[in-house]
Amino acid sequence: VIGFLYPAFKSFQALENRVSSEVTQWLIYWVVFSFFSIIEVFVDVLLYWIPFYYSFKVAFLLWAMMPQTRGAKFLYDSFLKDFLKKNESKIDAALKDAKTSAGKVAVEASGAAKEVAASVASSLNKSNGDKKDE
Repeated sequence: VIGFLYPAFKSFQALENRVSSEVTQWLIYWVVFSFFSIIEVFVDVLLYWIPFYYSFKVAFLLWAMMPQTRGAKFLYDSFLKDFLKKNESKIDAALKDAKTSAGKVAVEASGAAKEVAASVASSLNKSNGDKKDE
């Protein structure tokens, strides 16, 4: 909640007030937050065992989002910008592949759902037909 509500509201204000420095600050925050969230997904099992992990996470998010500390900008300028620039084409290719795969899965799931619905409808019609015969 801390990592979403305040930053989302401040992002909204920055966009509406058209203050480019604030827009940049919040865009950088969201890049850092996304990167952190992706890493967290993969190491979540390990993080669970670290005492006070969630307290550290809250402290980290506060440090990253506060304009006084500019933590997100520090992380972005120090690490993420170079990493993302270096791997931009690989990331684009991976996202393209994921989009293609997701589209195929959606088509297959839709087809399976239609088959199940047709099967259920057929069973219901047979069941209602049997009751009418009684």
